[in-house]
Amino acid sequence: MAKQNVSEQFVDILARAGVKRLYGVVGDSLNPVVDAVRRHAGMEWVQVRHEETAAFAAGAESQITGTLAACAGSCGPGNLHLINGLYDAHRSMTPVLALASHIPSSEIGLGYFQATHPELLFQECSHYNEMISNPQQMPRLLQTAIQHAIGRGGVSVVSMPGDIASQPAPEKSIEHALVTSRPSVKPGDEEIDKLCAMIDAAKRVTLFCGSGTAGAHAEVMEFAERVKAPVGHALRGKEWIQYDNPYDVGMSGLLGYGAAYEATNECDLLILLGTDFPYNAFLPTDVKIVQVDVRPEHLGRRSKLDLAVWGDVRETLRALTPRVKAKTDRKFLDRMLKKHADALEGVVKAYTRKVEKHVPIHPEYVASVLDELADDDAVFTVDTGMCNVWAARYLTPNGKRRVIGSFSHGSMANALPQAIGAQFTDRDRQVVSMSGDGGFTMLMGDFLTLVQYDLPVKVVLFNNSSLGMVELEMLVAGLPSFGTTNKNPDFAELARAAGAYGVRVEKPKQLEGALKDAFKHKGPALVDVVTDPNALSIPPKISADMVTGFALSASKIVLDGGVGRMLQMARSNIRNVPRP
Repeated sequence: MAKQNVSEQFVDILARAGVKRLYGVVGDSLNPVVDAVRRHAGMEWVQVRHEETAAFAAGAESQITGTLAACAGSCGPGNLHLINGLYDAHRSMTPVLALASHIPSSEIGLGYFQATHPELLFQECSHYNEMISNPQQMPRLLQTAIQHAIGRGGVSVVSMPGDIASQPAPEKSIEHALVTSRPSVKPGDEEIDKLCAMIDAAKRVTLFCGSGTAGAHAEVMEFAERVKAPVGHALRGKEWIQYDNPYDVGMSGLLGYGAAYEATNECDLLILLGTDFPYNAFLPTDVKIVQVDVRPEHLGRRSKLDLAVWGDVRETLRALTPRVKAKTDRKFLDRMLKKHADALEGVVKAYTRKVEKHVPIHPEYVASVLDELADDDAVFTVDTGMCNVWAARYLTPNGKRRVIGSFSHGSMANALPQAIGAQFTDRDRQVVSMSGDGGFTMLMGDFLTLVQYDLPVKVVLFNNSSLGMVELEMLVAGLPSFGTTNKNPDFAELARAAGAYGVRVEKPKQLEGALKDAFKHKGPALVDVVTDPNALSIPPKISADMVTGFALSASKIVLDGGVGRMLQMARSNIRNVPRP
C-alpha cells in the first residue's frame, strides 16, 4: 500500500469524522487537498463560485444534519472569503471545520505574494485555530480541531501551507477514536432545588424559549402545563417550540407579534430556556429571571439573573418537572392567551385587506401562499432583512420543517448559499430560498452552482428593488432613505439564461400558479416576485427612545402586519378560556 501524504491523511480523518463533502474554490496551495478529495471514494468536492458561499453552505449542512461539515479556501484572499460564513456558523453554534490553505512554509513572515496570517484572522470566529507547520503534527492537530468544533459547538480552523500538504504523512501516527457527538448536561441538584423553590413561590411564570429547546418540545409542553405558563419564543426558537403548543403567546423582539412581550413583562418569574436573546430592551427589569443554558458564558450577559442554571433544557426540565408543585390557577395563562389572540386579530386585517388585488404584490401575501404550498418537511433558508419578517410571521412550523437564516450574525446574502448546503444533504427534500433582491445579488454567482450540480433549490425572490430593512432602520432613526434603491434586471430571464427554470410574477393572481409550476420543476428554479417596496407598515406613533440597530426600548413592535395561520392556532388555544 502506497504511503499517504498529509493531504490524503487529512481527508481520511475528515471522512472518519462523518464529513461527506468539502465546499470551496480550488487554487494553488489548496490543490493537493482537492486532489486527495478527488481520489477519495467517500468524499465529494463541491465547487462553488465564492468561498463565502462555501462557508455558509457548510454551516447549513451542519444545522440540518447535526454533524460536522467542512469548507476550504486557498491561501490569502481565498480563505479570507470564508470568514463571513464562518462567523455565522460559529454564532449559530454549529460544528464546521475550515481549512485555510497557506503560502509556502518557507515564505511565511516575509511578505510573500498573497501572504496573510490565518491564525490571527480567524481567531474571533473559532474555538480552535492553529497551523500545521510540520507533518509530525498530523493527525493530532486535526483531531483536536474536530473535537473542539463538535464538543464546543462552532468553528475550528486549520491552516496548512501547500508544501506541507504534499509531504509524506508521519509513520506510525496516532489516530484515536473521534468525538462525533455532544453529551447531555444536567444541572447540579443544588440549582434544581433553588429553581424548584422559586417556581413554587411564583404566582405567574412565563417561559421564553430559544434554539436551545431543540429536541425538548415535549419537556417544555409538560412543564408549561404543570406550572400553567405562557410560552413565548425568540426567532431561533420558533421552529422548535411554536408547533403543537397550546401555551403559545408568540414572539418577542423587533419582528415580534402577539403577547410575548406582555407575558415576559407581566409575570413575576421569567424563565429563559436555551436562548441568548440579544435585545435586552424587550426583557423586564422588575421581575425575577432565571436562565437555563448549556453554554455557561451565555448566562447573565443579557440581563441580571436571580438564578443561573448551567445545563441543557431537556435534562433540566426532566429533573425539574416532577419536583415542582402543580399549579391550578390558569388566570395569568388564560389572560395572556386571550391577549395573544386579540393582538393577532388586530394586525391580521392589514394583511387581508384587498391583498389579492394589490399591485405591486404585498410580500405578506407571497409568504402566506408560499407557506400553504410548501411541503410539510420543507427546508426554508431566509435572507436577513425583510425576509426575516415574513418568515417569522408566515412560515408555519410543524416539527418537520426547518427554517435556517443568519439569525445571530445577521449577514446579508445567506439564503442562497445555505440552500445549497441544505439541498446537498437530501436532493429529494424540498429546499426553498426566501431571498431578497439585495441579498441574492450579493452572491448571485452561486446561482450557477445550482445549475452546475442540478440542485433542485427553489429561489423565491422578494424583489422590491430596495434594501427594505435598511430603509426601515433609517425611518426609525428619523433619516430619509438614501442609498437603498436597487436597479434590478428581470431575474427570471437571468435564471433562464443560466439554464434554470425562471418565471416573473407581477400580479397576485399569477403567484400561486407560478409557485406550483416552480415546485413541480425537477431542477433549480427561480420565481422573481415583484413586491411592494413600501410594505414597511410602521405604526403611526414611534417612540423617541429607540436604540441603535434592531433593538427597541419601550416600543414593543415596529412592524405591523399579518401573521398568517398563527391566528388560527391562537383562536384554537383560547376555546376553553373562560369569557368574562
